[in-house]
Amino acid sequence: KHFACGAGSSLINVVLTFPINKIMFRQQLYGFRSHKAFAQLWREGILNLYRGLFPPLVQKSTSVAIMFGLFNHFHHNLATLVPFERIQTLLLDPKHHNTFKNSYHAFSSLYVNYSMKEYFRGTTAVLLRNGPSSVIFFTLRHPIKNHLPESEANSIQNSINDFISGAMIGALCSTVFYPVNVVKARMQSKLGGEFSSFQKTFKVVFRERNYKLRKLYRGMHINFARSLLSWGIINASYEFLIKTF
Repeated sequence: KHFACGAGSSLINVVLTFPINKIMFRQQLYGFRSHKAFAQLWREGILNLYRGLFPPLVQKSTSVAIMFGLFNHFHHNLATLVPFERIQTLLLDPKHHNTFKNSYHAFSSLYVNYSMKEYFRGTTAVLLRNGPSSVIFFTLRHPIKNHLPESEANSIQNSINDFISGAMIGALCSTVFYPVNVVKARMQSKLGGEFSSFQKTFKVVFRERNYKLRKLYRGMHINFARSLLSWGIINASYEFLIKTF
């Protein structure tokens, strides 16, 4: 039930926050300001708003299921889920809109036209982000909740406390590791050619942004809000589902 509840909480979160994530992604990849990223999505139309939803539904629900199901041991399995995050990046990038029709087409095209290695671009960045952030999440999750107002086990206040503790940790981790996500987006948006290391890609992105750290944080305010909402929903939903089932 820990696996199932973890997956269920993530499914709820992904569906609710996907459009916000899409705006943030454009800012990460191209360094856009938020209004420009929003305007670009607006021009593309409502039919493209949820383009690329399937990979994160699978990737996030599976990884969060593993995360809650295996607790301290989950991260050793995450590398096998990188292809879903890779496909999501390709589908979110507007320059690939005419390259891939949908998730299945993207998955099959990488296998047919490139190699298995293409599925795993950006693995280093994913591990650098998920490893430490998972330790932070499980280390702080209960201590933060314990400092919030006391509540009955099945009360609304208890669910609010779960939401707040998850939201605070998620916002913290997403802010600390935001530049890692920026580099990951660049690594995974590339199709074919050389496999650049995390360090080399970081140098390229940093140079393109005129060596200004604040430009690496373009989109962070949206990401901060999304993470507050996402991890609040995940944590509160997980606790609710566990108590229910």
